[in-house]
Amino acid sequence: MVGYSLLLIVILSLVAYYVGRSSAKRFAGGAGSEKIHSLPGYHGAFIAVWVGIPAFVLVLLWASFQGATLDNLVLASLPSGFTEGKSPAELNLALSEIRNLASGRTFGTPAPEIQLAAERLVSWQNIASWAMLVVAATLMILVLVFARTRIAPRFRARNSVEHVLSGLMIFCSVVAILTTVGIIVSLLYESIAFFRLVPITEFLFGLKWEPQIALRPDQIAGAGAFGAVPVFAGTLLISAIALIVAIPIGLFTAIYLVEYADDRVRNVVKPIMEILAGIPTVVFGFFAVLTVAPAIREAGGLLGVVTSPNSALAAGFVMGIMIIPFISSLSDDALRAVPRSMRDGSLAMGATASETMTRVLLPAALPGIMGGILLAASRAIGETMIVVMAAGLIATLTINPMDSVTTVTVQIVSMLIGDTSFDSPKTLAAFALGLVLFIVTLGLNVLALQIVKKYREQYE
Repeated sequence: MVGYSLLLIVILSLVAYYVGRSSAKRFAGGAGSEKIHSLPGYHGAFIAVWVGIPAFVLVLLWASFQGATLDNLVLASLPSGFTEGKSPAELNLALSEIRNLASGRTFGTPAPEIQLAAERLVSWQNIASWAMLVVAATLMILVLVFARTRIAPRFRARNSVEHVLSGLMIFCSVVAILTTVGIIVSLLYESIAFFRLVPITEFLFGLKWEPQIALRPDQIAGAGAFGAVPVFAGTLLISAIALIVAIPIGLFTAIYLVEYADDRVRNVVKPIMEILAGIPTVVFGFFAVLTVAPAIREAGGLLGVVTSPNSALAAGFVMGIMIIPFISSLSDDALRAVPRSMRDGSLAMGATASETMTRVLLPAALPGIMGGILLAASRAIGETMIVVMAAGLIATLTINPMDSVTTVTVQIVSMLIGDTSFDSPKTLAAFALGLVLFIVTLGLNVLALQIVKKYREQYE
């Protein structure tokens, strides 16, 4: 019913728009009429905004609180003999069974009290849904009638609409800022809880990572070791391989497209690079597991090199392919930002195209290129799906690309799935790793922006 309510909001908002615009046109078109302040479209937008936004907020609030309110009513309607002596966990289990039965998912034969409660819940849901629709429609009609009375030749509809749009943009900005603050606060809170259990020096400088500890008394596991140096080393190794693959190919592609390719070639290559950038990372992960890793293992066997099935080279190589469009696009933009007069002046002095590129364009565009490379590095360090599928799970302190290593994102995923307890060092370690990853990627992004800002040459 929420969908029908939103559809009704859209329809009535369109009707309100045409009502307001038609009213304004009648004011403007009458004989001897006074000149209107705003265009008819602004009058229509004014009424549409005041009809649609309050109803939309009402529907969101109604849908948010309807479930919890009905759950409380259902629990209150259960017989006292059924709820007496039950713990909150048992009542929640009964409520889940009532919800499943109300939605048509039946498991076995429910108790008569559960059956009756499910029937009441279905009835109350229907009543609440229709009530939401009726209340929203009534509110929109009342607001439409009221807003219609505001339409007048000298009414400043444009100013009102602009104020509403400014408020919406400010609201969106505040939501984005609060979301970022919430992420940081949650990471800090859980990381502080982790460092109360594990010394920060052990985490940052320890050489052994084995977070598999017992979460329940009946589990058998090790004592746990939380030295994250092998995890950081594996992350840097795979990211370094990715950059070694991506930087030359991406940079040379940008140079070719800017200086040497004609329009026909550029019109073909550029869309292909954009398609490569749009491929989901899970597809790259399958490509690494099913194609690249077996090929590297077979090549290593032919050369007599011992190669792990989940080698760092396979994950890094595929990750490098993934970030090629990123480096190529940013380098292309940096090279094209160099004024045409510098290129023409170099060629006029007798320099070749290659000399112009290496001695004029690349030095001038170097800050932008370096910024793009640093942004690509932060993208590689934070990549999840490829390394989850292609990298290993065991933390190994090595720089051999043929060995299996793990990364920060792999460990975060592995520690937050399955049987988790948020008062255990194993689970809290994921937040500590996430905090370090956040700081590193944020630092790289800030460094890239500072490089571009500080060393960018201002051309007249």
